[in-house]
Amino acid sequence: MIFKSERPLRRSLWKLAAQLVYGKRRAHAHSWLPSLAVTNLSGGQGAGNVTYRGQPMAQLSKIDALAQRADKTIYIIGSGPSVARNDLSRIGDNEAILLNGAISLIDAPIRQPLAVAIEDERFVWRHFTLMRQKIAPSTLCLLSLGVMRALCEIEPSWLKGRTILLIDDIRKPYAGDRRKLEQLRDLDFAVLSADGAAGLSLQPDRGVFQGGSVAVSALQFALACQPETLGLIGIDIANADQPRFYEKPGQVAQSGIAGAEDRILGYFALARDIAAQKQIRLINLSPISALAKIGLPYDDRFASSANSVS
Repeated sequence: MIFKSERPLRRSLWKLAAQLVYGKRRAHAHSWLPSLAVTNLSGGQGAGNVTYRGQPMAQLSKIDALAQRADKTIYIIGSGPSVARNDLSRIGDNEAILLNGAISLIDAPIRQPLAVAIEDERFVWRHFTLMRQKIAPSTLCLLSLGVMRALCEIEPSWLKGRTILLIDDIRKPYAGDRRKLEQLRDLDFAVLSADGAAGLSLQPDRGVFQGGSVAVSALQFALACQPETLGLIGIDIANADQPRFYEKPGQVAQSGIAGAEDRILGYFALARDIAAQKQIRLINLSPISALAKIGLPYDDRFASSANSVS
């Protein structure tokens, strides 16, 4: 059984309405309409105030809030099946950025994550109970506009008092028109591949390139923290149609990641090159990850004794 999106019908209607009213130019406005707004987003620098139905919900922080908590090593942990093959108890406090369902690792074995990152509002509608149980008020959150709006619809008080960094899409920015390729190439903080299909932001406060997986967005925030080592766990990509490590067989949430493997790998290939320039060691800690195709072979340092790979 494949679960379809649990996004409410009204949200699908808002998405359609935005397409009809704004066209391709600003169809992405459905992410924040009708009730979410960000004020004082001066110069696109990443700090601002989030309001919902005119009421203050949260203040946005800058990349410094993440960088000051981070140390020499950062691990980005996704939800791929390979997560179960790793002994994550070896990861220290404030070292892991947990993506989507990887928040289920909080408390055991991840005692204190560096941050959590969620950019698809469908995860909120499907797993808000898990978010409420696992994400402490003190946990730093990387959240998209759509995710914050969904959270406000479900439980407006959830955002209050939290440290939040905005995941804003460079291609489709908040309160702005969709950017053309020429405009993206003119941004001094953006690095694009030769064909323009992939891009990474060097200043995530000013927006990030969303690449079909929240791992791409988290990667840009992590690179901006300048760690010595950046490890990728559970970023499997190729087997995204299989149950995530926290799902039961036969209960797989809908995902387009596996079908977009080449496109997503383009972002990681660009990250590989940027990491090398910054002297950041980028390592793949998943034995069945498609990352091996772009020259990131499996590193078995976290392999559990029951699942070691020779």
